[in-house]
Amino acid sequence: MKKSFAPFLSLLLVFLLGGFFPALAQEKTHTNSIGMEFVLIPAGSFNMGCNPNFEDCYDDEHPQHSVTLSQPFYLGKYEVTQEQWLAVMGGNPSKFMGRSNPVEQVSWNDVQTFIRQLNEKESTGRYRLPTEAEWEYAARAGSTSTYCFGDDADQFGQYAWYDGNSGDKTHPVGQKPPNRWGLHDMHGNVWEWCQDWYGKNYYSNSSSTDPKGPSSGEDRVIRGGSWDDLARNCRSAFRGIYSPENQHDSLGFRLAFSPGR
Repeated sequence: MKKSFAPFLSLLLVFLLGGFFPALAQEKTHTNSIGMEFVLIPAGSFNMGCNPNFEDCYDDEHPQHSVTLSQPFYLGKYEVTQEQWLAVMGGNPSKFMGRSNPVEQVSWNDVQTFIRQLNEKESTGRYRLPTEAEWEYAARAGSTSTYCFGDDADQFGQYAWYDGNSGDKTHPVGQKPPNRWGLHDMHGNVWEWCQDWYGKNYYSNSSSTDPKGPSSGEDRVIRGGSWDDLARNCRSAFRGIYSPENQHDSLGFRLAFSPGR
């Protein structure tokens, strides 16, 4: 009677994938104790910045340059909602009230307090803001076009809340179609804080692997545009800035979550 080696081979494969290649063993999604949903974003490379052959670029969006993100990371499937902010902070600073609407009127400094308290609540240290490079990489989701869905601004209202269809307010997260990686509202609804300090000429000397922005500055980067912006300002490459103390009814965020065991 011949012996079957299938069970042994299956166990060996699990060991190899989970031990030598732990990134492949990561769960594709993560949901925490307050219902925040995260999607696993794979490691990879992309062209960061604006392509002047196809877009009307601003000075700080070029040169377009190759960036490699060497590690996978989780990113919020949605912008952080008012309900989730309330569960951690015990209050709601937003102007446009709604449990499922994105929290807004939160400064970068406010968000750091939220992150610290969420990490304590979850007994971890892995919640954080995405870097600017991580944000653009995730927003593009493999695309090289002006928006994650293509280049036609006339279609923008099908995919995002912006000044052309928002009715001058935010909307519940997840009502517009996601990008290819399952992320909603990467264009529009509210601006999203990134971890980085802003540097107008940073792209000229940025690291090509896991860039984290300048070491200091006056303003922090915001990305994605909002309910109050033209489609042009919601492009994947567009870079916004705000003082870290600033609060505004178009300013919110989504969280990153670093994989670990």
